[in-house]
Amino acid sequence: MLIAIVVIFVIAYAAIALEHPLKVNKSASALIGAGLLWTIYAMSTGDHHLVSEQLGESLMGTAQIVFFLMGAMTIVEVVDAHNGFDVITSRIKTTSLTSLLWLVGIVTFFLSAVLDNLTTTIVMISLMKKLLDRHDDRLFFAGIIVIAANAGGAWSPIGDVTTTMLWIGGQITTLAIMKGVFLASIINMVVPLAITSWFLRGKQVVSPVKVAAECGEPIRTTPFEQNLMFAMGLGILVCVPVFKTVTHLPPFMGILFGLGILWLVGEIIHRQKEDEAKEHLTLVRALKQIDMSSIVFFIGILLAVATLEHTHILTNLAGWLNKTVGREDVIVTIIGMVSAIVDNVPLVAASMGMYSLAQYPTDSFLWEFMAYCAGTGGSILIIGSAAGVAAMGLEKIHFFWYVKRISGLALVGYFGGIAAYIFQYRMFH
Repeated sequence: MLIAIVVIFVIAYAAIALEHPLKVNKSASALIGAGLLWTIYAMSTGDHHLVSEQLGESLMGTAQIVFFLMGAMTIVEVVDAHNGFDVITSRIKTTSLTSLLWLVGIVTFFLSAVLDNLTTTIVMISLMKKLLDRHDDRLFFAGIIVIAANAGGAWSPIGDVTTTMLWIGGQITTLAIMKGVFLASIINMVVPLAITSWFLRGKQVVSPVKVAAECGEPIRTTPFEQNLMFAMGLGILVCVPVFKTVTHLPPFMGILFGLGILWLVGEIIHRQKEDEAKEHLTLVRALKQIDMSSIVFFIGILLAVATLEHTHILTNLAGWLNKTVGREDVIVTIIGMVSAIVDNVPLVAASMGMYSLAQYPTDSFLWEFMAYCAGTGGSILIIGSAAGVAAMGLEKIHFFWYVKRISGLALVGYFGGIAAYIFQYRMFH
């Protein structure tokens, strides 16, 4: 059974990677892979009640992420429909692509620490669509946004789901993780930024706003409506971590609650308009505009990876690494790189189960280094992180384009951050 599951997972993964040459949508490959994996697991296991419970548990975790993604994407669509992003784009005056790249990278890095890497990626890529007309330029920016968002999430307890898991589990504390991983995360972002800006040097920003103006596209909203919806949209996204901390409810509940508030406000401010005039601005239209194909892909890939977790393939891999390699720094580095292929959440969960707090106390080298590697290793491949999957859907990034143009940059940044963390740890411990 285990061999069959691994083989099918590899084939499904290859089909996702070869989406463009095969001309088969990655969502179809992910769903077929998930269906086959769970079918084999269910048929090979005598305890069907256990399999049903595990599927329900995996579905609950997947649904939470999917609902959160849907809510965040809808909020971004509503803000965009009201021309809310003009509040930011109208203030960015730089005509140099490299200057804009540095600005976007730094904003993404710090915004990801306050929000989370998934939400930040959605917001920043939506902004880039307003600032850049050339698709090739937007692809490079999307790659840097994924790297910067994952790097920014790694040093904050609420910035990345794996860091949050370690924080809630008692493996790390807030101040220690911020002080310990911040430098490594900065290096992880700055190195790819510096290399990319060198390749883009001399290029000028080509803005789609000018094209829209020449076409005489009407502005459907007033400055008050633009500012209100932008402030509310960003405010709701920022308040989600606060909502989680105060209520201890999962983030998707906060984002759906905020979406309901935004929907109500939209209905109130547009209640005097004709149906035809306000149709473009409604939440109903925004829900139709979000990329459901990407959300379905997300469901498929998460459910597929869940079978590797429930069959203990990931736990066995961690145990094998412990016996074969032995060195903590090398093991965690490998775990980070493996998180570019499979979801980092079950990998970290397996590691938390394998290493006890009695042996490795809170804020020890293992846990801090795990937070960095698991948080940033997913940038190496486009489907290695939630941020990457979101970017893939929003900008239609092909797997092999990312491998050729961005993976090398992410890898250099990853090892640069590792070197910085180990050097810093040895200096101060």
